Amino acid sequence: MKYFIYTIIFLAVVFIGISLQTVDINNLLEGDSGNALIVIAASLCVIILMAILLVSRTIAKKHR
Repeated sequence: MKYFIYTIIFLAVVFIGISLQTVDINNLLEGDSGNALIVIAASLCVIILMAILLVSRTIAKKHR
């Protein structure tokens, strides 16, 4: 499960990298740039959620 979580985090980072390439600084909210910003925000949420899951699993192991 631990490696699965790290894989999901890695894929989120890859999505952020790909989306950063399509962002147009002059027109942030139009066309593909708007979609890229949504993907970046969603990927950041995934990274935060996976980090919370890792910490909670660590705490659960120590509690047992």
